[in-house]
Amino acid sequence: MLDTPYLLMGAPADGANPLITFLPLILIFVVFWFFIIRPQKKREDERKTMIESVKKGDKIVTIGGVHGTVTQVDEASVLAQVDSNVKLRIDKNAIANIGGKE
Repeated sequence: MLDTPYLLMGAPADGANPLITFLPLILIFVVFWFFIIRPQKKREDERKTMIESVKKGDKIVTIGGVHGTVTQVDEASVLAQVDSNVKLRIDKNAIANIGGKE
C-alpha cells in the first residue's frame, strides 16, 4: 500500500505559510470584534453621553424602576422628585433611561 504513516498524511509541508496557519484564529477574532466588542462599545458610549446630558426637569427611570423628575444635578448624582414631598439622591450610574413616563 502506502509507505507514509496515516498520521503524517494530513500534516502540512515544512514550508507552509504561517498566515494560512493562523487564518482561522484571525477570522474568529474578526467575528468577535464585529459581533460582540464593537456593538458593546457603541452602547457604552451612547449610555455615557446620555448620563452626561441629564439636566433639571428631565424625567428619569432608574435601574431599580424608580420614576422621577430631576430637580438638581451634581457631578456624580442627581436629586429626583418621585412624589409630591419625596426626593431621592440617585447616583448618575443608576439612571437607566431619560425621558421615561411618570
